[in-house]
Amino acid sequence: GMERIAAQLYYLASPGRLHQELLTELLYRFKGYIAGKKGPCRIYPAPFDVRLDRDDRTIVQPDISIVCHPDRLTEQGIDGAPDFVLEIISASTGKKDYSLKLQKYWDAGVREYWIVDPIKKRIVTYQFHEEDMNMKIYGIHDPVPVGIYEDLVIDFSEFDLWSI
Repeated sequence: GMERIAAQLYYLASPGRLHQELLTELLYRFKGYIAGKKGPCRIYPAPFDVRLDRDDRTIVQPDISIVCHPDRLTEQGIDGAPDFVLEIISASTGKKDYSLKLQKYWDAGVREYWIVDPIKKRIVTYQFHEEDMNMKIYGIHDPVPVGIYEDLVIDFSEFDLWSI
């Protein structure tokens, strides 16, 4: 797959097994919560195009996008900012995800951004407000509260991941 950030193209390597196991566990928990709430939010795993600025200059494919505004959904993907974005870092993506995307997501109006880093065994969460951002760092076995929901915690210690 490809991503385009400020008109620059980036090649996306196919994810490895650990990445896919993490993604599956996360999707399962978020989807279960959202289904129970019966609200407007929808969750989409990669590959799924997010046109962050509603143009073709920046198209990203987060590992997980949660969007609670149905008007931002198109046949092809999301037009505008998801409410919640999660990226699982692999060795090849680290630098791009941490620096470039952080600012892009904040500028576009994403409310919360998680970076799950199984290599460094940590989860970094960012909650964006118009003027400032709140960053927290958790270990890979910690319970991590979800900021966009008041009563959801993702407990990474429950995940059946052999190699972490």
